[in-house]
Amino acid sequence: MERIEKPTTLSGIVLQYRSFHCFIYQWCTRMDSVFEAYLGPDGMLGAVAGSGSEPDDIPKVNSKVWVLGKQYNAVQELDLIRRDIKSRLWCTYRRGFVPLGEPQLTTDKGWGCMLRCGQMVLAQALIDLHLGRDWFWSTECRDSTYLKIVNRFEDSRKSYFSIHQIALMGDSEDKKVGQWFGPNTVSQVLKKLVRYDDWCSLVIHVAMDNVIVIDDIIALCLEKPQNEESWKPLLLMIPLRLGLSDINPIYIPALKKCFELVGNCGMIGGRPNQALYFVGYIDDEVLYLDPHTTQRSGTVGQKTSADEIDFDETFHQKYAGRINFAQMDPSLALCFLCKSRVAFDILLDKLKTEVLSASPQPLFEIMQKPSSEWKSTVADFENVNHTPRELRRACCDDLLDSDEDFEFIS
Repeated sequence: MERIEKPTTLSGIVLQYRSFHCFIYQWCTRMDSVFEAYLGPDGMLGAVAGSGSEPDDIPKVNSKVWVLGKQYNAVQELDLIRRDIKSRLWCTYRRGFVPLGEPQLTTDKGWGCMLRCGQMVLAQALIDLHLGRDWFWSTECRDSTYLKIVNRFEDSRKSYFSIHQIALMGDSEDKKVGQWFGPNTVSQVLKKLVRYDDWCSLVIHVAMDNVIVIDDIIALCLEKPQNEESWKPLLLMIPLRLGLSDINPIYIPALKKCFELVGNCGMIGGRPNQALYFVGYIDDEVLYLDPHTTQRSGTVGQKTSADEIDFDETFHQKYAGRINFAQMDPSLALCFLCKSRVAFDILLDKLKTEVLSASPQPLFEIMQKPSSEWKSTVADFENVNHTPRELRRACCDDLLDSDEDFEFIS
């Protein structure tokens, strides 16, 4: 095998880095094209799109299906499951939007799928908060609250949670426009963006270092410490790394339990080289919405024209995909909505009694006050997470390469 010489000058290093980045971008673009061909124009499985055959989204077995905290029967309630899936906001690659960033990009194909997964989890939190978990979307829907939500995710600079806002805010997390995000980075970006939108009435807490610190959350959410009615609705995001290159199977029972909890907003994660938004599970398979379909840009507006009505439909996908839990990438972020202090206390109790006890090794810790031990930075976290705390500092350098593999998935 021919040996590749290491560059000895700064210009040589830069040239080699650019060549490698170009190769990876082209590879991801080709993979996206293959994946889209497999899915078909509407993001459905190839066997479904245009064939008229029954989609293979939910297996025809007499099993429980959990979708974002709600339980269904796979056979008896199939139509209701699909209606629930279709009511989630499906955020995908777009093309033809207003130029973005220094490269003047007009599409996020090949780099934006983790950003789109971040949009989907935030959209779910807003729908649950403002419309309720039992709300369902239909083509005829012109609910003013729904329109306010979907308008916030259109690809324009003025939309609060557009691909433009997320990508540009990523610069504060040392991610340039067009770079791949990990689950923690997109969580940190969303945490900053919600501060600029008073209407959304939401705050985000990102639990770092595998620890939920109760006092930190109460300080964030309670405007008046003695008045629990002053609680600001919370989207709790818990980034985790549950293995090195593969997910450790001991954590799968606990992940299943997360989907069963009231207020569950899914998980930001993926499988190697692809970011996915996980919304539920059946048996040993996790259900997801996939952003790897490139659609046109446009606006839903107030749905007063045929074009706006048609464009609204591009935000909804009737059929979920599914993969085995063992195929998930080990880096992910758990997401929960707590509309009130009571809801937060109930979530903590459920996490302690049902989630943390479901696996031999707990997914994370819950503490009342911050620990005086080493506190990780965002950069450290992107390198290593689910390692005993006393070993994390020593392991960061060794695991850097494996985490950068996950950064590929956007």
